[in-house]
Amino acid sequence: MCLRFADYGCMLEIHTLELLPDGRSYVDTVGGSRFRVLKRGQRDGYHTADIEYLEDLKVDGSELEVLQHLHDSVYQQAQDWYQRLGSRIREQINRQYGTMPDKEENIQASSNGPAWCWWLLSVLQLDPAYQTTVLSLTSLKDRLGHVRLVLEYFSQS
Repeated sequence: MCLRFADYGCMLEIHTLELLPDGRSYVDTVGGSRFRVLKRGQRDGYHTADIEYLEDLKVDGSELEVLQHLHDSVYQQAQDWYQRLGSRIREQINRQYGTMPDKEENIQASSNGPAWCWWLLSVLQLDPAYQTTVLSLTSLKDRLGHVRLVLEYFSQS
């Protein structure tokens, strides 16, 4: 899935597909691997692209310790924000997006970083251009910095 002709996107995994009588479809998806568009084209009337998959850069040693601390701090900030929401809003979010994912033991286990970050970025319904910027980041530290700023903004609102 690529926002119009964005330079970055993510592969979508289809969970359910419902064909409607008027020819439209209801498709329930979840995002997967992130990618960057290298080259665009067309084939049989469809837009195509050559892509490269994105992976978060791995860190170790003292950098990993700092990253872990930042991660835990921003996760707690996200949980606090989520708990401060009214129960009706939380119920709506849970129905549409599921509950907030648990904090993962190994923050570098996935090439896309912790799932809760992506869940939160979906729930917050940010400007698509900003979402694309965050999607393109291969540094978990930088992504957590963005999430922290967004949470601070929403907590003040």
